[in-house]
Amino acid sequence: MEYEDRYMQIQRPKYDCLLFDLDDTLYPLSSGLSESVLENIQDYMIEKLGVEESKIPDLCNLLYKNYGTTMSGLRAIGYDFDYDEYHSFVHGRLPYENLKPDPVLRSLLLSLPIRKVIFTNADKVHAIKALSRLGLEDCFEGIICFETLNPTHKNTVSDDEDEIEFLGPTQSSSALSTSPQVFDIIGHFSQPNEGSIGLPKTPIVCKPSESAIERALKIANIDPNRTLFFEDSVRNIQSGKRVGLDTVLVGKSQRVKGADYALESIHNLREAIPELWESADKLSEVNYSSGVTVETPVIG
Repeated sequence: MEYEDRYMQIQRPKYDCLLFDLDDTLYPLSSGLSESVLENIQDYMIEKLGVEESKIPDLCNLLYKNYGTTMSGLRAIGYDFDYDEYHSFVHGRLPYENLKPDPVLRSLLLSLPIRKVIFTNADKVHAIKALSRLGLEDCFEGIICFETLNPTHKNTVSDDEDEIEFLGPTQSSSALSTSPQVFDIIGHFSQPNEGSIGLPKTPIVCKPSESAIERALKIANIDPNRTLFFEDSVRNIQSGKRVGLDTVLVGKSQRVKGADYALESIHNLREAIPELWESADKLSEVNYSSGVTVETPVIG
């Protein structure tokens, strides 16, 4: 009983889960992958969707601004395409050789006895390949990816998270129904006083949608009030903050609205948030002295 009392008197760690974005968060923007992704998206729009090249810059800007990702926006305004084909085209030609093993980050992650989960808008193949190149593939409990939130083997997203694999389904996406006439979003915003009200909705679930973040947390059984969310995107950070997450803006030295911490590099994690290790050390000391075992849930 004495040991149990000691254990209960120690304040439990503030966080029991670390939720990480992948691209430009676990590796720097200077890797060049994001630049290549944008080029490949634009090539896909021209080669596969028949979009006029002169419209690409304005269209990409409006879709990204209003829908979170260009892919989400393309589906919203009426373009029909196979999700797997899109991801294969956009990610299949990336310079993955620019990603090198990161033993420093690996050591930091493995030194924290806290749940660690990836949450990315990218597809599963890209996420696994990027993590493998970084040497971090075994540092995370699971990956919440495009397929997790968009189970393409079903017509609608299931309300039963037990039916959805944490890593996303392995089935190939089937061809979607014939798309309706494409909505002229450029023309829409060229009209006086027109805004986002009245825009068609997207069938794709992704960040920075608050409902997407909430769904991801539900699927992975993550408590937002005890989770630290790492992101390079300011708007994703702000959405995460609105759903109750504590947030870390990566790639910036100054905090912005919605960010609890700012890290110029993910390598600065220990210096910027030392309490993560302090809490873990205290808990380890109590567990060792009292014989209390703390279980860490694992979702397959």
